[in-house]
Amino acid sequence: MSGDRFEPYGDREHAGHDHEEHEGDGERHEDTATGTRTGPGNGSDGTRERDVPRRPGGGRAGPGDGPDPGDGPDRDAGPGHSAPIPPPRASVEDTGRLLPAPAPMPEQPAGAAPPAPEPLMLEHRVLKSLLGAWALAACAPEETAAVEEHLGECGACADEALLLRDAVGLLQRPESLDLDPGLRTRVLESCLKRRPPRIPVPDWAAAYDAETARLDALLQDFGDTEWHAPVRLRWYEADEATTRRTTVAGVIAHLMAVDGLVAAALGLPDPLGDLAPERATPSARTEAFWRGAHHPPTRSVRAPWRAQTHELVRTVSFTGSRAGRMPVSYGGYELPLHDAMLDRAFECWVHGEDIAEAVDYPYEPPTGRHLHGMVDLAARMLPAVLEARRQAGQEVSTERRLVAAGAPGRSLRLEIEGSGGGEWLIPLDSPAAKGSAEHEVAHIALDGSEFCRLAAGHVSPQEAAAGQVGDKTAIRDVLLAAASMSRI
Repeated sequence: MSGDRFEPYGDREHAGHDHEEHEGDGERHEDTATGTRTGPGNGSDGTRERDVPRRPGGGRAGPGDGPDPGDGPDRDAGPGHSAPIPPPRASVEDTGRLLPAPAPMPEQPAGAAPPAPEPLMLEHRVLKSLLGAWALAACAPEETAAVEEHLGECGACADEALLLRDAVGLLQRPESLDLDPGLRTRVLESCLKRRPPRIPVPDWAAAYDAETARLDALLQDFGDTEWHAPVRLRWYEADEATTRRTTVAGVIAHLMAVDGLVAAALGLPDPLGDLAPERATPSARTEAFWRGAHHPPTRSVRAPWRAQTHELVRTVSFTGSRAGRMPVSYGGYELPLHDAMLDRAFECWVHGEDIAEAVDYPYEPPTGRHLHGMVDLAARMLPAVLEARRQAGQEVSTERRLVAAGAPGRSLRLEIEGSGGGEWLIPLDSPAAKGSAEHEVAHIALDGSEFCRLAAGHVSPQEAAAGQVGDKTAIRDVLLAAASMSRI
């Protein structure tokens, strides 16, 4: 039929004719009044012949340019007979025509976030089965949106989701990116067991060796910004919290100035030189060092501080354990060398935490063995500190009893929990008295690192004790005495 065309997408137009039309081998008669077609292909029962695409030049259209399929051997004989099944339609790719352009995507404003995935419409049982994957953050974005929308509507699933999220947090505890503080000690111990050193580091100097190495590892990647980061030093003075503002470089200068007390006792050069004050207290030496510097301390202070720490460890190793009782003057009091090295390790750790806090970096407590030595030093110093506070009129308790030196008297049990823990009986009546469980009047329980922070003036006495039993005034005296051991 000359007016019919084959269109790939089926949008063929049909033109009406009010006259008879002959096409190909078949013959079709069309009644212009009723539109009823008659002919060999329609039958007398009124059944209509299938509409079969035809070529513009006659014959039925096929997928290619080959012969008319109606001329093949499978075609039934007879004029005007059409195939019972139409041939497959040609794809647009086979016609050589251009593909339609894709619909343009809606433009997003510059910097706008991608649209959130639309929640899926899932059944309750399916959403409940996805809670475990949601807690593990293993759901697809659409599933996550569907689950979270459901949690706002279903209380039972919300409760279960909270339990699952808490359980996931227990599977992998967050850890610091820093190495374990005890790793260096364990490696050294393993190496020293295989090949003992000719000149070993004394046990009482091992904590100082470890803590100075840890602090130096923290400092090695600092830039100018970190070296000038503000640090607030904290301690207790006259039972009041006191602070002093400095920088990271100023803290290292402070450590080097106070380490100079140990260096002077060992006959090593004093880092302050002519700046050393007459009253060689840690505070006075620090202030003299800060004032005498031509410029504020910078990263250049790290090298002399680290060289001094190496020299101290080397010197005490050469002197051997017999030098452990050598006195080291702190101005108003003295400590044996082995206690002075523990004191310097303790202060190095505490100020390492100050520096790490200033640059927002994690810093772990010392190993259990070294922490135990620091706690033991503070516990042994408490009776003398209590006596000094009593003579200064700062004692709270009025229950003191006179006891002979070495005799048992009123005691407080100091229980330190966790790493580096243990128990100490602190005599309350005299530093020469003996702690006695039979005369125990109070009991304090603290965490090891918490007790050290109390002794450093970083925790108030009111917040320190986790457990208190017994004489309240005796407990308060001991806590205030521990805080008063702190200094700049």
